[in-house]
Amino acid sequence: MKILVCISHVPDTTSKINFAEGDSKFDTNGVQFVINPNDEFGLTRAMWFKEKQGASVTVVNVGGPETEPTLRKALAIGADDAIRVNTEATDGFAVAQQLAAVVKEGGFDLVIAGRESIDYNGGMVPGMLATLLDANFVNNCISLEVDGTTATVGREIDGGKEVIKTSLPLVIGGQKGLVEESDLRIPNMRGIMMARKKPLAVKEAADANALTQTNKFEKPAPKGAIKMVDAENLEELVQLLHTEAKVI
Repeated sequence: MKILVCISHVPDTTSKINFAEGDSKFDTNGVQFVINPNDEFGLTRAMWFKEKQGASVTVVNVGGPETEPTLRKALAIGADDAIRVNTEATDGFAVAQQLAAVVKEGGFDLVIAGRESIDYNGGMVPGMLATLLDANFVNNCISLEVDGTTATVGREIDGGKEVIKTSLPLVIGGQKGLVEESDLRIPNMRGIMMARKKPLAVKEAADANALTQTNKFEKPAPKGAIKMVDAENLEELVQLLHTEAKVI
């Protein structure tokens, strides 16, 4: 089984976010980047298939050279090889088109993507990728088993969990639960040294159509000052909730 794991290069959630060029671009100065958490769950599950079922695992990212350290980390975790599509990831549909070209060329059976990335939170790419590939698709995945060409997938639904049986080729949108947080792997020194020798191919972008563009970013409004209300003064509390907080 050939597995492709899609890796997003995202800012660490502890990084201070700023914008540049008239708030039209993300300012990367001083920002630490990491593997998108939903993708890391997927990568860890892919490593289980590699170790238990002999699957091959390739990781892919759509982005510039600045994303290569993130791909190298994925290689250090245990992926066999990596692909970087050399174009800026500015539009979900364009990214899905680039990934579809990689899947078709590589003949992958299973594509594991994160449900969404923690930077833009669009949640669009896995579904669009499956449509472009005419492959089966399951989102919000919290479990995955593969037996031959049959996959058993658990996913979250409103108020519960649904278990689906489907067939390969398959695209999933994974999330927390696909593996436990305690199962996530930290690269060790041996893995880091081996990652330096593993192939990281750079592919030029395929023809793609971006359907959106970013005009401006804006931070949330700063929180207002805290007002203390005496516990005995319920009338004032109700008035403030109604006139200032506007929640009732």
